[in-house]
Amino acid sequence: MSENSSPRRIRADAERSTARILEAAETVLAADATASLERIADAAGLARATVHRRFASRSALVDALAEQLSQRYLGGLAEARVKTAPPLIALHRLTEIVFDLKLSHRFAIQLSAALTPEVLDGLDLLFARLRDTEAITAVDPTWCRQVYLALLHEVHDLPAGSPTLASPATTDETEAKIDLLVRTTLGALGGSHGATALPLTN
Repeated sequence: MSENSSPRRIRADAERSTARILEAAETVLAADATASLERIADAAGLARATVHRRFASRSALVDALAEQLSQRYLGGLAEARVKTAPPLIALHRLTEIVFDLKLSHRFAIQLSAALTPEVLDGLDLLFARLRDTEAITAVDPTWCRQVYLALLHEVHDLPAGSPTLASPATTDETEAKIDLLVRTTLGALGGSHGATALPLTN
């Protein structure tokens, strides 16, 4: 066994423990935002001392959840190719990704700290490109982003079977919400009928 194998194994074990803690924290805090580190340790199947070694406080753990989600937002912006893809296509793809994140990060999605300046800059760039291609007429990307994020929460929380989600294009609830969000956002920002008529993706 090499002299470096033990430190590598220790680091790998620490990374696995941290991942388990974050996964458990997301699940537990989504159900009860006041849950203690002890409850999270129990859900992770780890000793409480292990959790306290990784995270000195509950606040530090919440910060780690926000950072994890921030990195996934950045990954989503990259996957949607907000810098290079046709902006309407990028907006649709990014919205699909964000809806997935809202399902998998039901607690962290509420943390404003996850929307770091780098994430906000990526959103602002997308709306600036939508303006440049005349998909919208609103001129302030920051305002556009704020409208999008506000509508995102409203549309996501629509109850199943809401008549607002009725769509001739799909019977899938999530696809209908994505389509509704994109169309409503573009309409609110001065998009033309043609710009909002992008077909649903499969």
